[in-house]
Amino acid sequence: MEAQPVILIFDVGKTNKKILLFDEHYRLVFEDSTHLPETTDEDGMACEDVTLLTQWLRNSFERLLKDTRFAIKAVNFSGYGASFVYLDARGEPVLPLYNYLKPYPEALQKKFYDTYGGEADFSTATASPVLGSLNSGMQLYRIKAENPAKFATIKHALHLPQYLSCILTRKPVSEITSIGCHTNLWDFTSRNYHVWVEREGLAEKFPPIHKSTEVVMTTSNGQTLPIGIGLHDSSAALIPYLANFREPFMLLSTGTWCISLNPFNHKPLTREALAQDGLCYLTYEGLPVKASRLFAGYEHEQQVARMAEHFGLSTSAFTTLEHDAALLDKLRRTGWEARSQRDTLQHSSFADTDLTSFASPSEAYHALIMNIVVRQRMSSAWVLEDTDVKRIFVDGGFSKNDIYMFLLAASFPAIETFAASVPQASALGAALVMHEYWNKTSLPVDLIGLKYYSCGAEKFMQ
Repeated sequence: MEAQPVILIFDVGKTNKKILLFDEHYRLVFEDSTHLPETTDEDGMACEDVTLLTQWLRNSFERLLKDTRFAIKAVNFSGYGASFVYLDARGEPVLPLYNYLKPYPEALQKKFYDTYGGEADFSTATASPVLGSLNSGMQLYRIKAENPAKFATIKHALHLPQYLSCILTRKPVSEITSIGCHTNLWDFTSRNYHVWVEREGLAEKFPPIHKSTEVVMTTSNGQTLPIGIGLHDSSAALIPYLANFREPFMLLSTGTWCISLNPFNHKPLTREALAQDGLCYLTYEGLPVKASRLFAGYEHEQQVARMAEHFGLSTSAFTTLEHDAALLDKLRRTGWEARSQRDTLQHSSFADTDLTSFASPSEAYHALIMNIVVRQRMSSAWVLEDTDVKRIFVDGGFSKNDIYMFLLAASFPAIETFAASVPQASALGAALVMHEYWNKTSLPVDLIGLKYYSCGAEKFMQ
């Protein structure tokens, strides 16, 4: 039997590490997912085990090269952002892969912003809300301040997607989708690193910036392959949609973070939008994408676990529920929707709600999803304003949630809302940018399956 030509994508999330193979028509033909145990940094904070991650990727690559069912023709990577791997002169990790949720020292953060023009002006220039360790550049700034000896041993600081590539290519590079995602590093006006990067000596730690579409020809086990330099997963997830749709749209990519991405909104971020966690990403072509973020996937996971324990049910008993119009109407009439509208993007009233106040597990879950969607509307509104967006595409976990999708459609009655079925959007995007290096067929026009949700029956939150 002849081996099937495929492209191999490593898609590394904080929770799941995936191996995916796409055929020449970008159909998913193989998928394997694993969860790697975390380790801790020097302060006891849980973080990615970079040694374990490196071993997993190398071993998986070598195993698939020997799999006679497939003929690997190219490799690329997508990975979560806001995370650096620090390499010494030998190209080996010299520090932990710090967790982007690690609390940031208030005094050091104040010193930084006082030195470089204040929070408002600096955040506007870099399109980066003040997020502490989630601003990845601040992680390197902290190392320099707290551990200058370790800082001196760092030869290269690579964002995680580029480190994944470097594992196989041994070539350290920088890449724009990783640099441009709320890192505090990129000046969106000058379209270059912000001046502080040079002044603090960070620039010398960053390898040259390469185009997102570039490859490194790499030989392994006697086989030479084009290997990509990796993409930030949120920017990668946008690529299949840009390839298939021309009319203005917003992509709501749902996972741990629910990220609203509007590639048709090119207006500069306002201070008000930044205060509401608005930001900009960069496409693989270096164009700004107006974005906003809500930590809804994480919140959903935590609250479903709380409900499962309280009601003595499995988590799947909640997540498989279909929407119940009568329950939603009851919640609206009893003031739950209005209460949710007084919440903020950072704080949900559901987290403080006594679960005994709900008559049933189903009512509690509908209340959680209503609260999340109310706040999702707040978040998405920032990227939708002043643009003629015709459609909202929802991908990821919430696209499969019936309650969420009906409520979201009702929240934006003037815009068509679709659950998008894309086989691993981030991985597919990373595959598509490699097309010219391995695939002689035309790009397919049916990459994305869509399910339309009407707002007609569920006119809440207007």
